Amino acid sequence: MASGKITKRSVDALISFGAEGILWDDSLKGFGAKITKSGAVSYILQFRMGGREARTRRYTIGSHGSPWTPTTARDEAQRVSLLIAQGIDPVEVEKQRRREAIDLAFNNYADRFEKSCVGKGWKTLVERSFRIHVLPVFGSKPLPKITRADVVSVFDRMPGPQVANRRNVFAVLRRLFRWAISRGDIERSPMEGMETPPPVKARDRWLSDVELGRVWNQTYKTHRCFGPIVRLLIVTGQRREEVASLSWEELDRGELMWTLPGDRAKNGEPNRIPLNTLAVDVLDGIAGGENWPRRGKIFPTSTGGGFTAYDKGKKKLDRLVCEDGGDPIAPWRLHDLRRTLATGFQRLGVRFEVTEAVLNHVGGSRAGVAGIYQRHDWKAEKRDALGLWNDHIVSILSQVGEVITEVSFRQASSRLAAQSSLHSDTAKAA
Repeated sequence: MASGKITKRSVDALISFGAEGILWDDSLKGFGAKITKSGAVSYILQFRMGGREARTRRYTIGSHGSPWTPTTARDEAQRVSLLIAQGIDPVEVEKQRRREAIDLAFNNYADRFEKSCVGKGWKTLVERSFRIHVLPVFGSKPLPKITRADVVSVFDRMPGPQVANRRNVFAVLRRLFRWAISRGDIERSPMEGMETPPPVKARDRWLSDVELGRVWNQTYKTHRCFGPIVRLLIVTGQRREEVASLSWEELDRGELMWTLPGDRAKNGEPNRIPLNTLAVDVLDGIAGGENWPRRGKIFPTSTGGGFTAYDKGKKKLDRLVCEDGGDPIAPWRLHDLRRTLATGFQRLGVRFEVTEAVLNHVGGSRAGVAGIYQRHDWKAEKRDALGLWNDHIVSILSQVGEVITEVSFRQASSRLAAQSSLHSDTAKAA
């Protein structure tokens, strides 16, 4: 092994000579230029941690070429030598740097955390929180380098009215940092000592009988998917996404039953929902008769995807209700229809356990020991309750004016088509 001043000239000579070995610098201890048989040159620093008794180790600075030249490599060797003199192992430092740049970069770490999450609802919340609110702030910043100020920036960017969303994002981030601590990836959470955002006041809005009837009647003037979705929300009490993503495979017209699989339910729990007369009427209207398709989406858009235009549909529905000649109604959401059904069940004397079963709630009467040992499916009771609810809605519709159902709607459409054909024939005759 030769020694001498490591310069551009000496490195070029090594390459042209084609020798294999190491040229040690005679002015900076441990600094060398290593050349292989292929002519590739890399800069190294040889050192010991702990005196002469410690084994010799080598730290690779980098390959010859931009950015590593004899000058820049020498500067780096001097910097690393100072770290060694302070008892800092440059190899471990480099490993940690690379780990932070890749494994602990927030965007990569967030993906691993999301994959570890259990439960469709929680998983969806985590993905949405990261994508919309957190990643635009944290980016690829290493997890150990994230400070409380960074976390505060996430919430400063969120609109003030999003009270519930702020609380959700807070819960997601707090869980991620706790997970990181349990894995030994960070020592402390940057959220330690931060106050949890205040809870959102629980909504108590439910639609009165008159409001429900007016909404029902105006849904026939909305989008071909949105109207039936709203009517099924009213008569079944299920969640918006569960109804909008319905497929014919889940329905059994012979048994008059909708079997919601667990992987489509928000809480991951399957549910069997008996179909009352109005629900069957809605589905018959979509299918064009009593022979339902065996497979396929019930509410496909023109592109074949799932329906998502809820905001546009709701705004049009609200406008139609305001223009129907009745009194203005207070603001409401589609999710309030679940609360409306639950409230209606209570008024009709339906048992609380049956209401919980229809709504597919895992809390309340189905939580804890009761949920483990009481396995009754309430099928008969659910059918009776939804039958009572069906009759109640029909009664409501008869009181708010013209009773509009799928049958009457199809009959009216047929009359209009017939009248249009008659006018056309008359015009041709004239």
